[in-house]
Amino acid sequence: MISRRTILKRLSTMPLLGGLVGSTAPLQSALASSAVAPRNLVKELGIRTFINAAGTYTAMTGSLMQEEVLETIQAASKEFMMLDDVQTKVGEKIAALVHAESAVVTAGCFSAMTLGLAGVLTGLDAKKAAQLPHLEGSGMKSEVIIQKGHNVGYSQALTNTGCTIVFVETPEEVEKAINEKTALMWFLHIQSDKGKIMHQDWVNLAKKHNIPTMIDIAADVPPVENLWRFHDMGFDLVCVSGGKAMRGPQSAGLLMGKKHLIDAARLSMPPRGSTIGRGMKVNKEEILGMYVAVEKFIKQDHQKEWQMWEDRTAHIAEAVKKVNGVTTETFRPELGNHTPTLRIRWEPAKVNLTVKALQENLRNGDPSIEIVGEQGGISLTTWMLKPGQEKIVASRLKEELAKAAV
Repeated sequence: MISRRTILKRLSTMPLLGGLVGSTAPLQSALASSAVAPRNLVKELGIRTFINAAGTYTAMTGSLMQEEVLETIQAASKEFMMLDDVQTKVGEKIAALVHAESAVVTAGCFSAMTLGLAGVLTGLDAKKAAQLPHLEGSGMKSEVIIQKGHNVGYSQALTNTGCTIVFVETPEEVEKAINEKTALMWFLHIQSDKGKIMHQDWVNLAKKHNIPTMIDIAADVPPVENLWRFHDMGFDLVCVSGGKAMRGPQSAGLLMGKKHLIDAARLSMPPRGSTIGRGMKVNKEEILGMYVAVEKFIKQDHQKEWQMWEDRTAHIAEAVKKVNGVTTETFRPELGNHTPTLRIRWEPAKVNLTVKALQENLRNGDPSIEIVGEQGGISLTTWMLKPGQEKIVASRLKEELAKAAV
């Protein structure tokens, strides 16, 4: 093996490049003429791309990162840093933006929930963190209280710690469920209208018994105020996705809240090993990119953004309504994915087209378009569209509906 000393010695005896060729200009010209176009792996691998009129679904790769986020990721990739240092510095900045005591970038919202509960269970005891998810005989608490109406599958993130779920419906049932094993009271914002106990009452019940609270707001910005609303309300931990409306890295999320709980959660995060969170790695590029995404999202003109979405939605609605038998409705979901949403329906007697057929025709067209199928029609959103794509969506929808007109 050639030693570093030998390599340096050989390099020191080599003439400068300019001395070899007389001038760098011919070389630069040759390099420019032989430059190879960047590899298009998407085309090379035959991966379908599409116009996203459906929304920020994980299966559809969430959202598209902002240019500033991509530039940050690119710049960060060229330097080595200590992972904990990056998390601490970024966490301080994000916490200040969202009215929290502390924050950390996680591997998505699901990861934030697992890590947040892990911190509640272990505190700053590294030996306990290494024991998870094996709670028996550990002295750690082992139950999480959830409203029945909030049980839609995401609670798996909580049982990953070894905890069991106790379901309740009324304040009286909460009082009866709380015992020496109760570790956490968890709330799912998008299902808040399905439960009998609302946010503030849930927090008040927990505080009465000194039980930590966590809320999942994965897809629940906009409105931007939700990033700090629940801290101000008194929730101890708030979990949110980073790759949806905020347009950060799709694999990133945020765990925000009380400093002692965030510090404890980090015991189960990389770079520490032998923990349930070891596989939930977030690299320095994602951490820094997430900070830029949060900062940009908070500072942007949300009223202007909303008006743009409404204008795009109106353009599509006007186009499809020209087909006889087609009706539209514009609404905004009050909880998750709170953006202008267009619902399109048609009379089967006037438009002979199934929802599935319309979806497939749009998906298989050029360009490919994704929408959401519903009972008796479709719905779509425009917030993930690139400029001008609303015209393509409007034209294709009108074309397919008109083609099926009886």
